[in-house]
Amino acid sequence: MARGNGGIGKSIFLLILIVILVLGGLLWFDYLGVIHAKKVFAPVYKMFGLEPQTSVTATTSKPLTADLDEDRLAKRIEALDIRTQELDKRESDIKKVEDQNEAIAKELEDRKKSQDEREKTFNNQVKKYDDRSANIETIASYLNNMPPKTAVEELLSHDDQDIIDILRKADEMAVANKTVSMSSTWLMFMPADRAATIQRKMANKPESLD
Repeated sequence: MARGNGGIGKSIFLLILIVILVLGGLLWFDYLGVIHAKKVFAPVYKMFGLEPQTSVTATTSKPLTADLDEDRLAKRIEALDIRTQELDKRESDIKKVEDQNEAIAKELEDRKKSQDEREKTFNNQVKKYDDRSANIETIASYLNNMPPKTAVEELLSHDDQDIIDILRKADEMAVANKTVSMSSTWLMFMPADRAATIQRKMANKPESLD
């Protein structure tokens, strides 16, 4: 009977030993991260007043994931910075082109204004020339119908250049009408010094009116 109790005791001892070895192995494997048994053996941990051991895989994966996330974030920020710099440069280039176009447009506008002013001045000069030519022709025409002394008095009311142009126009009209020009007669009735000055200018300067 005693031997029977001893066999039972040995069996119980062996069973407890096996359980301890199995549990110890599982706990060791769980610690090494080979298996993930903390949920299964959580009651055992609590029985001994311990917290379930987190696996090595779990403890090392989180910092590694965090490092990878930080690395990707840093690369993303770097890519965004490069993109931002490219966009800033493109915006700057566009601004330069816009400024150049604005400067060109202003220059073209200024040139157009200047050209318009020159054209206006030229037209005014042409009109003034045409008006003067018409006025010279009118004066030469009615002077031919005046007595010489009266015609000379009218001539002397103009400046030398007008007198020269009137005399030449009177000669042209005489040739066209096949009549005698009165220009020589008018010069004869003028004061000698004034007549000499006009004749000298007529000889030295080109005709002002064709």
